[in-house]
Amino acid sequence: MLQMITGYWVTQVVRTAAELRLADHLHPDGATAADVAEAESLHPEATFRFLRACASLGLVAAQHDDRFTATALLLTLRTDHPDSLRDLALYGGTASHWGPWGHLAQAVRTGAPQAEATLGAPFFDWISGQPHEAGVFTAAMTAMTHGLAHQLADVIDLKDARTAVDVGGAGGNFVHTLMLRDPRLAGTVLDLPHVGADAVASAERLGVADRFTFVGGDFFEKVPTADVHLLKFVLHDWDDDSAVRILRNCRDALEPGGRVLVAELIVDQMGKPGLPPLMDLNMMTLVTGRERSIAEFERLFEQAGLRLDKVSASASLVSVLEAVPV
Repeated sequence: MLQMITGYWVTQVVRTAAELRLADHLHPDGATAADVAEAESLHPEATFRFLRACASLGLVAAQHDDRFTATALLLTLRTDHPDSLRDLALYGGTASHWGPWGHLAQAVRTGAPQAEATLGAPFFDWISGQPHEAGVFTAAMTAMTHGLAHQLADVIDLKDARTAVDVGGAGGNFVHTLMLRDPRLAGTVLDLPHVGADAVASAERLGVADRFTFVGGDFFEKVPTADVHLLKFVLHDWDDDSAVRILRNCRDALEPGGRVLVAELIVDQMGKPGLPPLMDLNMMTLVTGRERSIAEFERLFEQAGLRLDKVSASASLVSVLEAVPV
């Protein structure tokens, strides 16, 4: 219980390690506390105490010569790690995420998200007006998707699809991964205009820019036409009525024979340890959304004129639900 009570301390240690680029400073040969303090303009004694705490968490290893080296765990926060989680660690400790969670009890009392109470506006409205926070959020979502995209692609058969729209796809990592696997596929990201530059830059970096388009828009209003619409971690942000509206817009914009692929966590067995029930609280606290069971997804699809055709479990915790027009 004491470990649970103090769990938020660990969150802030990890966030601070990410912010201070500790993994970069300690890789590959290690460094002393004084070295890290000098590199980041930190208080030397406070830096030593911080590194000592990191050692107790398995983030660093202390050497006999007063040097600290990075463990494999810490190396996941390196800025140049191909699957770096640094941006996700930075976002997890930001005020926009941290503040609403401090009002979880009120969310349980009222059933209402607490972003407006702590930030002054609903989460997505607030972040759209905060360029720095929006950048941190987009980078975090990209980091979360990077490794996951390949695991999802392993269970996705695009069949004869030639066009795919990543609806609410932010930096485009998901559709870019599918494009790299299928050189015939043309991909599009539909999202708010402020994330367009990141999506285009990513496509250029991966060499798929000639087949990629970014569309600035609102998935509640209109979705570009395609053979496949991808919805990864989109529906869980929204209440049922809003989710149905998104799905209906996707259905209406499908080419003949098209499909909607929904990638989400599935809430199933009561009491089963794992991420889905906790992520559900995250959605309840920050926004109006929720994690759902397969039966709940089936009801959403039915209301949107779709039918659940297939559920594919990936190597991650995320499953792909394939829906087709009725």
